Amino acid sequence: MPHVHAVILAGGSGTRFWPASRRHLPKQLLPLAGREGEPLLAATVRRLGPLVPPSRVWIATGPRIADATAAALPHVPRAHVLVEPVARNTAPPIGWAAATIAREEPDALVAVLPADHYIADEPAFRACVARALAAAEKGYVATIGVVPTRPETGYGYIEVGAPLGEGVSAVARFVEKPDRDRAQAFLAGGAHLWNAGMFFFRVDVMRAAIAKHLPALGEGLAKLDAAAARGAEAAALAEVFPAMPSISIDHGVMEKADKLAVVPGSFGWNDIGSWEVAWELAAHDVEGNALPEGTVTVDAANNLVKDLTSGPRRRYALVGVKDLVIVETDDAVLVIPRERAQDVRLVVDALQARGETDRL
Repeated sequence: MPHVHAVILAGGSGTRFWPASRRHLPKQLLPLAGREGEPLLAATVRRLGPLVPPSRVWIATGPRIADATAAALPHVPRAHVLVEPVARNTAPPIGWAAATIAREEPDALVAVLPADHYIADEPAFRACVARALAAAEKGYVATIGVVPTRPETGYGYIEVGAPLGEGVSAVARFVEKPDRDRAQAFLAGGAHLWNAGMFFFRVDVMRAAIAKHLPALGEGLAKLDAAAARGAEAAALAEVFPAMPSISIDHGVMEKADKLAVVPGSFGWNDIGSWEVAWELAAHDVEGNALPEGTVTVDAANNLVKDLTSGPRRRYALVGVKDLVIVETDDAVLVIPRERAQDVRLVVDALQARGETDRL
């Protein structure tokens, strides 16, 4: 697909994965699921390879982790690492990337994907991407909606409308995160999909949608285009980008756009939201433990141990414990019940309050 580019959103911090995830090494740069030693960001780029080679991949990230991001992706051109001066949610970096790509290929198709998701069935995922890109080529702003497997209250949903073709339907509406009863009704009804934050569009269509629905962002992008034409984009970026509205592409464009399409997908998607999920996706022994090689267990079940130290390998021993997460790095150890994995953020808050920024 010669005119297809990919924009990977890779600016998140991933505080729920402390102590592995830090300000300088966030979630997307860690090998939390999938192939041994492969960071989530690298996996995102690799599985796109048959459709979009690394030479047409662009990464939107922040200044603190720009170098580490580039190092994790040696086959992506360094000039394609777009460094946002400040965080401005998702609409400004997507708009900036679309504008940058349009200068090279005005008729380009763009796939926007998060950097930190896990996909079990990669061929099925690529088939959905190809279908969404085909819809985008026809002028739709397309998305992939994940077929729900449980009544999840932590995701937004997409209500499916009338069919537009094989495996593609109109978007009836976007739905905010529901309560439990509504989520159960969505699952039973079969007309709602999880919004996984994947978007597909022609650059001219997205620029027009931004100009219509986010005019302040459109004006900022026009200033960057003018600065790029005279070779002064870097200086302009430092002034223009912080003044752009901080808004998601979902709220700013997708919920208002005229021609929206959705491709239902079922390919083992997971957004890797906590250490609990990391345990679910890991390989387990007969007692349900996910452990470093050589760990000694006695009456221990359903535990996750991650040795992320840089020195000699530890010998872990678990006796009489169940359902724990144990994560060790060179300067910190986390021990937490799996069912409380979301509370890791409380540790980050406590360290922040104590001024221990070197641990964040």
